[in-house]
Amino acid sequence: MLFVGINYAPEPTGIAPYTEGMACALAARGWRVRVITTHPHYPWWKVQDGYGGWTRTETRDLVDVTRLRHYVPRRHTMLHRALSELTFGLRATFAGWHRPDAVVLVSPAMISSRLAAVRAALTGVPTIVWVQDIYTLGARETGAVSHGAAGIAALERGLVNSADRVVAIHDRFRRVLQEDLSVATPVDVVRNWSHVRTDGAGRDSMLRRELGWADDDVVVLHAGNIGAKQGLDNVVHASLEAARRGSHVKFVLLGDGNQRHALEAMASCSRLQFLDPLPDGAFERALASADFLLVNERPGVTEMAVPSKLTTYFATGLPVIAAVDPSSITHDEVSAAGAGPCVPAGDPGALVDAAERLAADPVAARAFGRAAQSYRDAHLGVDAAVASFEATIQAAMVSGRRASAGALAGSRSRGHRPVLHH
Repeated sequence: MLFVGINYAPEPTGIAPYTEGMACALAARGWRVRVITTHPHYPWWKVQDGYGGWTRTETRDLVDVTRLRHYVPRRHTMLHRALSELTFGLRATFAGWHRPDAVVLVSPAMISSRLAAVRAALTGVPTIVWVQDIYTLGARETGAVSHGAAGIAALERGLVNSADRVVAIHDRFRRVLQEDLSVATPVDVVRNWSHVRTDGAGRDSMLRRELGWADDDVVVLHAGNIGAKQGLDNVVHASLEAARRGSHVKFVLLGDGNQRHALEAMASCSRLQFLDPLPDGAFERALASADFLLVNERPGVTEMAVPSKLTTYFATGLPVIAAVDPSSITHDEVSAAGAGPCVPAGDPGALVDAAERLAADPVAARAFGRAAQSYRDAHLGVDAAVASFEATIQAAMVSGRRASAGALAGSRSRGHRPVLHH
């Protein structure tokens, strides 16, 4: 098995934990797994200390990992992001693949995956495209692309239709792919799983003091990427509203991303704190020591992504406040889990109100947390995800062999033999 993806461990957030988790789980089941990826750079947007160089190979938990140097953008325009994906895609496409039985192309990054898909098609390698975000929706919902949206849709449609199978992480993603993008390739739904274990961690009073949280602070913590689609200016405004009211609610943004500096420049407020990404262990302790966890999206974001943070949040036993569009996937997911209150995106006053109401009703808060954990246990287990993904790989391999057999029969009827080597 070969995975080609721009993000991989030790990146702590985003899709890297899922790519690594699936690769390692398949290796533990007896597959020989290789990964072609980049040096760790997300969410910091710079290559981390201890990594670098044109090419680097290592073995992590039975998985052979090849890391390729690529362009890491300092500016985060669509052009610079496209160049980043293009440089990785070109390097990954011409790297040594070592004749895999199947290849999994992880999107994001779409451009990289599209280039690698061309090689897979030319060499007859069965291909699975694993869709973690839908670019077409992202361009439309964030307004990041005023021109060229049709081109993005065509590129994404071409990618998924080039595969033998497609994996989507949510039923609504499958619907968008099949109905909006007219994808003909079979689409299987494999949910992202809860990969961070915080069960039993509990509130750590010493850590709260170390982080500057007072005993009477009501800490509402947002963990993960600080980017455009999160719309975290809403949280900055909510912190100002909390300060104006004299509220005990304190908003904490834990993580990094391309919008962090802009948000820090918006306001300095006693009810707002930025924390750098924390290492494993400390991250889980910080989550468990908050009072409530926050998922926030900009208005109009409805179907472009399923926040990976939810699988982590649901493991903590804490309530989740969702400041999101009422028609969004995130709203549906938090509501289905019974994990906490949902308030409209872009309404800072409503966000503060929700936190204050939860703080005043600890019985309801505990009930939300228990419901989230129950939902995690019932629907977001890793074993079921790996079994489903493995079945998709096997189906793709059968489909790929049939296609190769058809090509072989056709070529023989024309008096020549096809090239089937990888």
